Amino acid sequence: MLPGLLALTIAAVFTGAAIYINAVEQPARLHLDDRALLTEWKPAYKRGFAMQATLALAGFLLGLAAWWQTGDWLFLLGAVFMLLPWPWTMLVIMPTNNRLMVMPLEEAGEGSRALIRRWSLLHAMRTLLGLAGTLTFIGALAN
Repeated sequence: MLPGLLALTIAAVFTGAAIYINAVEQPARLHLDDRALLTEWKPAYKRGFAMQATLALAGFLLGLAAWWQTGDWLFLLGAVFMLLPWPWTMLVIMPTNNRLMVMPLEEAGEGSRALIRRWSLLHAMRTLLGLAGTLTFIGALAN
């Protein structure tokens, strides 16, 4: 049952990080002026992406291992929830990310601020997907 426990742990870490971004980091950065906001968002996004992408993939693989070990479809469902942030990010969030990443700091203003607000709303889906994975793994372990 170790893969199931590890899948839950990774899913909970992913979800905690996503909640922190939406509930703490994003509101704090929105108090910055436009140029500082864009300056802070760019490296924070790169680091956050690397961390969350790795956690999502690990949660998916561990969920698959737990499903293979137990045959419990809830582990498979949790694994799918952990994988879904990847296509969501690549297909839905990435156009906003790309616009922000190439935007020169000299062009920071209401446009960049609006894109960062949009990014936050889109990122909230990643938070919900992580929470769904976490709760599904809890359900699987409770069986």
